[in-house]
Amino acid sequence: MPFCEVAKHQASLYDGVDAASANNNGIKIFYRTHGHGTTKVLLIIGFAGTNDSWGPQIKALTGKEISNDDDGMRGVDQSDYNGEDGYGGNGVQVCAFDNRGMGRSSVPTKNSEYSTKIMAKDAIALMDHLGWRKAHVFGHSMGAMIACKLAAMVPDRVLSLALLNVTGGGFECLPKLDRQTISVAIRLFKAKTPEQRAAVDLDTHYTKEYLDEYVGSSTRRAVLYQEYVKGISSTGMQSSYGFDGQVNACWTHKMTRTEIELIRSAGFLVLVIHGRHDIIAPIYYARRLAEKLLPVARMVDLHGGHLVSHERTKEVFLLSYIEIWHDFTISLQHSDSSAIENSMVEITTISMLWYIISSFLWMRKEKGDGPKGTLLPTSEFPLIPGLHHPKFPSRRDAYLLGNEFSTLFSLKQLKIANASRNLRDQNPGGQGEERY
Repeated sequence: MPFCEVAKHQASLYDGVDAASANNNGIKIFYRTHGHGTTKVLLIIGFAGTNDSWGPQIKALTGKEISNDDDGMRGVDQSDYNGEDGYGGNGVQVCAFDNRGMGRSSVPTKNSEYSTKIMAKDAIALMDHLGWRKAHVFGHSMGAMIACKLAAMVPDRVLSLALLNVTGGGFECLPKLDRQTISVAIRLFKAKTPEQRAAVDLDTHYTKEYLDEYVGSSTRRAVLYQEYVKGISSTGMQSSYGFDGQVNACWTHKMTRTEIELIRSAGFLVLVIHGRHDIIAPIYYARRLAEKLLPVARMVDLHGGHLVSHERTKEVFLLSYIEIWHDFTISLQHSDSSAIENSMVEITTISMLWYIISSFLWMRKEKGDGPKGTLLPTSEFPLIPGLHHPKFPSRRDAYLLGNEFSTLFSLKQLKIANASRNLRDQNPGGQGEERY
């Protein structure tokens, strides 16, 4: 079984304090890698989740769910392996792991041994263990909190940041109190068997309409229930130490202004994705975090629950995000004094394309052969400034098109900011230069 011994890799993260004295002596993190290639993706799961919880995204990124450990490929040089098609032609390698307190990873017995900062250091130690200098970092729920801490601690090691169903710490991580959430909370604390835990997890992870959909002759709830029971039975119920410790990590989490600024100024893109009907993590706090991270962040809210990455797998296709990031960074490497002017032309072109294509789809809709559904604009698709076209196609059918153009617009904005910063750095004493 692949494990990372945290204490062997964390000495540099404790400002002169020995890692062993920081209660990490003996802590092991269980992980699995999937796929092979030069593009690295670190997946950080949320509260009470395990590495297996990333199944749909792992399959989307690498083309298969089986781990390298099971595939008998652990001996392959994973940095240079080009045997799979993927981003950059070199493939994608993904690492998913169990946070401390859950699954096959170590379970410290003290609440003080759990915090999002400590768990971010676990993730950094894992990157060191794997020999990964940089990676795209994706986190879900508590894992997104951990990802934020990681990005603020080692921004030079983050290529991009995706935060799924993220929220804040303290009272911000408490769900809205109503009859449904109170019932779920009571059932969660009473759950003592895999069957009981699976039943409550389904109601917290997905929307009712999704669970009521039929897959063949069975409802999705029935299918997922069997999968959840099997998964929980294989890893075991979370211990009380792990449960209390991870609750403590969520409750004590906080992103300071300094940490926010470190992420904003690091030069990588941030994608904040949230389920509109998430009863666990209030969407308000995700939106607020995205606003704080402007202009490098983009907020996308989708119809779905807490596990929107499962409920809307096609929409949350993170590989597209990596590819867009790659094109963007390549363009930044060639930025010069004309980058601002060129970027403005590109923005105008993108705006025109958005307008033309959306208008065309609207005309198809009017004729009766176009996409059906609720019309845009919505908060899911913020309009390009100056383009308040009232007639857009449905959210579901236009998602990929609209998301691509809107994201590209955000990338060009960031390109302008970076070009301006480069010009300012080249001419620090210049007069009349624009400040960013």
